[in-house]
Amino acid sequence: MSVSTDRKSMQPMVGARRFGSVNWLGVWTLYMKEVRRFMKVITQTVAAPVVTTLLYLAIFALAIGKFRPDVHGVPFIEFLAPGLIIMTMIQNSFANTSSSILISKVQGNIVDILMPPLSPGELNVGIATAGVTRGVVCGLATALGMWPFIHLEIDHLWAVVFFAVGASLMLSLLGMMGGIWSEKFDHLQAVTNFLILPATFLSGTFYSVTQLPDFAYHITQYNPIFYLIDGFRYGMTGHADGSIEIGVAVVLAVNAILWAVCHMMLKRGYRLKA
Repeated sequence: MSVSTDRKSMQPMVGARRFGSVNWLGVWTLYMKEVRRFMKVITQTVAAPVVTTLLYLAIFALAIGKFRPDVHGVPFIEFLAPGLIIMTMIQNSFANTSSSILISKVQGNIVDILMPPLSPGELNVGIATAGVTRGVVCGLATALGMWPFIHLEIDHLWAVVFFAVGASLMLSLLGMMGGIWSEKFDHLQAVTNFLILPATFLSGTFYSVTQLPDFAYHITQYNPIFYLIDGFRYGMTGHADGSIEIGVAVVLAVNAILWAVCHMMLKRGYRLKA
């Protein structure tokens, strides 16, 4: 009795992706790994930022709020609240991706991310969306913490959702770039202190940029974070210091550029592969 064999069928398909063009299971696993990483220490990654933001609100409300006039017809505290919420989202989206990548590099387990059958695009999706998740969770938690003390409304739901997700994605991608570029925690801290915090604080988080001198106002128009804060505030209060249409275009364009840069860095293994 003879048994015929097809030699071609017996040869292993080296490098073949047996799960299709997109490794959905791998992307989901990476995403859940990153989400569980920050949820496991939720008091540090979510509760602490919320408490810090509420302290900002308390200081402004108790010490300054009563002396500040309305801002373009919006009570000062209600004008301030959206800025504080989006600031919390920005900072935590950046912190999630940057710390995850840098800690993996320092501990030497970055190979656990690079070795699985995940393309650069799939790595980008898994890590970035986890950063977006943390930003949105922190934003929701902050809004819920403010709810008993401030009258919060949503004037334009689409703007709230778009700029919340857009802000979280933008800083999540910036965090990836910062984590990949940094070789030690001092490098990452420098990015945070000299880039992220100044860009956030000088973009109208605590005030209307129309109150700035002309030269300072024009500078803010070139700061993408200004459009994130202004658009989110427009969604909640109906007031905007800049053009919402330009803000939408800037967010889409900047996120597309940052996504492409992160993809290139992951594809080349920049400062990730020995």
